[in-house]
Amino acid sequence: MDLDRTLLEIGGAPVTLLHLLFVAGLFALLLLVAAVILSWRAQAARLGDSIATQRRAAELEYRIAELSGALRTLAEQSQGSQIHLVSTLDERLTDQAERTGQSLKQLHERLAVIDAAQKNIAALSGEMLSLKDILSNKQARGAYGQARMEAIIRDGLPSTAYAFQGSLSNNTRPDCLVSLPDSDIKLVIDAKFPLEAFNALKAATGETELRNAEARLRGDVLKHVKDIAEKYLLAGETHETAIMFVPSESVYAELYEKFEDVIQKAHRARVILASPNVLMLLVQTLQAIFRDARMREQAGLIKVEVTKLLEDVDRLRERVGDLQKHFGAASNDLEKLAVSADKITRRSARIESLELQEPEGGVEIVRPKLVERG
Repeated sequence: MDLDRTLLEIGGAPVTLLHLLFVAGLFALLLLVAAVILSWRAQAARLGDSIATQRRAAELEYRIAELSGALRTLAEQSQGSQIHLVSTLDERLTDQAERTGQSLKQLHERLAVIDAAQKNIAALSGEMLSLKDILSNKQARGAYGQARMEAIIRDGLPSTAYAFQGSLSNNTRPDCLVSLPDSDIKLVIDAKFPLEAFNALKAATGETELRNAEARLRGDVLKHVKDIAEKYLLAGETHETAIMFVPSESVYAELYEKFEDVIQKAHRARVILASPNVLMLLVQTLQAIFRDARMREQAGLIKVEVTKLLEDVDRLRERVGDLQKHFGAASNDLEKLAVSADKITRRSARIESLELQEPEGGVEIVRPKLVERG
């Protein structure tokens, strides 16, 4: 093969087969180098990807380890929080149960109090109805007023100081006779209850009804005053003033507030109206009078007892003087005994120390000798 044969011309320069082969070899070499470079780059890229993958795997393992630790810590914290929550809930439930029990106990107590109050209200309602029935009956109303008066007097005075339904010399029987001390005079107390006229006065609506009710109440009270003055005021037997007991504070207040003429007429008739409070004040005054009377009755006995007490005090003073003398003599004897005891003590001490002096007359005192033992 002719390698120098010109195959073509490029720019006037001949191109031979050798030139073509050289160019083809050079191109092939370039292709080989390019392939090697590409293969090296691909291998390097794969190696980089492997390193990056390993790095990522390591980071992933580290992250997983951190996440595991965090999860473990979170689990521990969650367990501790759960234990604390359970303990807190248990304590709160226990405290709530105690409070609920205490509240239920207090509720039961209050319900018991309410039940008792309802029973008391029911009983009071029954008593009010019974009282209404009593007050609607004139005879029963009089017994009610007398019972209130008797309760006040019985609670405040000794049983020997009063008599209920006692008889007077004119054969009348007031509700109560109080025996005054140091006298045969008796104080008359009689219960009157003008409730019907009082209720009519309260229920009056027109001027005419009001005047009629006032006239009725005035007439009823003055009639009671007249009856008491005529029946129970006896010279030398009863006190010059009698007590008309009105067992209602409201009736008493109404009379003193709006019926002053009735009160003045009663005073002129020597009859004093008294409500329960006024009667209790009168009873307290009588208590002081009876107490003073008893003190006067016992004055002679008290004087005798005081005289005997003074005599006992004189005898006690004499006996105390005698006892002081005995103590003085005993004290002197004790002093003498103390002097003798001191002398004996000193002599004993001298004997113990062998310091006795030589007696007069040349008498030799034999002193004990110690004997040596072999």
